[in-house]
Amino acid sequence: MSYIVFARKWRPQNFDDVIGQEHVVKTLKNTIASGRLAHAYIFAGPRGVGKTSAARILAKALNCQTGQSGFEPCNKCSSCIEITEARSLDVIEIDGASNRGIDDIRTLRENVKFSPVHGKFKIYIIDEVHQITPEGFNALLKTLEEPPAHVKFIFATTHPQKVPSTILSRCQSLEFRRISNIQIIQQLKKIVLSEKLNVAEDVFLAIAKASDGSLRDAESMLDELVSFTSASGNIHLKDVNSVLGVVEQEYLFEITDRIIKKDTVGALQFLDELIDQGKDLSQLLLNLIEHYRNLMITKVTDLNHEKLLDLPQEVCQSIARQSQGISLENILISFTALLNAQEMSRRIDNLRIPLEIALVKLSAPGKTPQSVVHIPAKKAEESHPIKENKPYTQESNAGTAKVDAAPVQHLKMHIEELTLALEKIKGLWPQFIEKITKVKVSAAHYLEEGKPVKTVGSVLTIGFPKRASFHREALERKENHLLLEKLWAEILGQDIKINFILTNDELEPQEPSDDSADPLLKSALDTFKGHVVRKG
Repeated sequence: MSYIVFARKWRPQNFDDVIGQEHVVKTLKNTIASGRLAHAYIFAGPRGVGKTSAARILAKALNCQTGQSGFEPCNKCSSCIEITEARSLDVIEIDGASNRGIDDIRTLRENVKFSPVHGKFKIYIIDEVHQITPEGFNALLKTLEEPPAHVKFIFATTHPQKVPSTILSRCQSLEFRRISNIQIIQQLKKIVLSEKLNVAEDVFLAIAKASDGSLRDAESMLDELVSFTSASGNIHLKDVNSVLGVVEQEYLFEITDRIIKKDTVGALQFLDELIDQGKDLSQLLLNLIEHYRNLMITKVTDLNHEKLLDLPQEVCQSIARQSQGISLENILISFTALLNAQEMSRRIDNLRIPLEIALVKLSAPGKTPQSVVHIPAKKAEESHPIKENKPYTQESNAGTAKVDAAPVQHLKMHIEELTLALEKIKGLWPQFIEKITKVKVSAAHYLEEGKPVKTVGSVLTIGFPKRASFHREALERKENHLLLEKLWAEILGQDIKINFILTNDELEPQEPSDDSADPLLKSALDTFKGHVVRKG
């Protein structure tokens, strides 16, 4: 007998064998048991999750000659065997990609008039139904709306949004989901045990992650690995990396550690090593994005994150340990940089360049200088004694002003309020970045290089280094500008205006501005003999 690949050999033959689609199985079982059969079903979902298999099982259950369990096919009668072997005259499987025209649909319309040969129903299974032409769908409408009693339609598609609404409204729709990594691993172990293969434990997770929720893909990958290692008979993680181009989990932890430690040179060197090893850079980028997603989930959930990560417990623990060394703000910023690298990779052939740019952005150390007003209080008191309850006077011979106590105290308090306002803005900056990331990722990306540098009244000034002039210009667009002011107003509970300026790389003004030119600060400096100093 010729060799049968795992994906066909281990295809489910009854409802209980279908993996990861419990909601679909329960619906179909209840439908058959109660006799409430729709004339048309549409199975929608990703590739390799069991849509066509479920359609065949449903066809077998409807035409089973024994009906011993009420809803499960017996897989022993002639009808079940013929459907399993794809030679039943009553179950017609059609490829929507190849039979998509109006002539093909007209032929189908003529054939549905004929009664089934052996079974109760004539069942049409149309795979990739979304590829049928609009004219073909129009020709099918009337038949689908009022089909003969002996006809059932089962449509399968990976793109239900491409199926006309007039077709969808005439079908009972069942959504198939991606299969979890844990369920894929369990099925792979079952196959390995039955086939008596020697497979290292970490291979299962690597295959499950590479399959992206498709059990059929995972089984095909295992089949390929068996062929690759047929000489030795043992399958190790290095074999998975060689055949599938998968990036090991430990590499993701290593490169992320170097990013967290701000080791730019180390991160670039490690990337160079991966390139020398022949790693697929597009896969590396995807895996890095997924790794930062796992860090984010762990960071925001604390407990019960294992279910959300869909990874083995030991891997979840390693992710939890690494997440302790990075803030949520940096994780979100990293997301933006990696997504930008992915977008850039579509426009240039050399994927190394956007990856290196992303690594430099993420690992480069940054500084945030601060500007505060330093007022020597004691000297101010000695030089300008304050006389209580006397109006402001100007002595012609002295040329100096004597200031009333109440205005001075009010001025001093107002200066403190301005300083505190800037500190408050800086404290709320991570919350602001997180908030705008949820609303508009591109705007969050433009803010990566910006920092709050000054507040005057209700006006916030955000500074950008010269190299980020494009970011500043993008944020000055009306829609972005209004969005930032709106989000800050929601956070602060009051209206705020935002200005953008260019600074040098140390976040000092591009053209040194005279802070004392501000009327309020000038008055304060004159009164207290103070001066502006900068920290950082």
